[in-house]
Amino acid sequence: MSCACSGMSTDSADGISRGCCQDIQPVTAPKAGCCKETKEKYDSKDIYELIRNIMDPEHPLTLEALNVVNETDVKVLEGREVFILFTPTIPHCSMATMIGLAIRVRLLRALPPTYKVTVRISPGTHVSEHPINKQLADKERVAAAMENRNLLEVIEQCLNFDEDSEAHYDKPATCGNPDGISGTAAASSS
Repeated sequence: MSCACSGMSTDSADGISRGCCQDIQPVTAPKAGCCKETKEKYDSKDIYELIRNIMDPEHPLTLEALNVVNETDVKVLEGREVFILFTPTIPHCSMATMIGLAIRVRLLRALPPTYKVTVRISPGTHVSEHPINKQLADKERVAAAMENRNLLEVIEQCLNFDEDSEAHYDKPATCGNPDGISGTAAASSS
């Protein structure tokens, strides 16, 4: 992967691409004109903003719209440890691992390497909670998953949310709007 502002490779030793600034220069001195400046400190609201617009791998909806991620389930502990709980849409969700990987990759790319990222399924919300949490916590498994072109392609689709698309997925799903899609987008998708 290349940084749009410098053309330099951003692949790190662990096989996970990271933000352009942090690999080129120290976190405290981002390259002038770089595509994204790296902050020194993040709070739970900042972290939530980074993950809320990740698209679900099976549905044309964001994780926020599906209530898979909530701001209350995002914690920044001791200033450098990020802890996120996510809730799959159903207890047998086949994409739970993929969702967890997408969240983890987004944060690993966006945050300085000094941050520790922990992504877990909310307790009691998935039948395979423990094995999935174990996979998401294993750095070697995450790195191996990022080397799999098919998995990486799905994750990239989840991470590349087009905010200019016809559909507006920013409203959480409700009884009157179960898909979280605006009237315009719902009409155009029929």
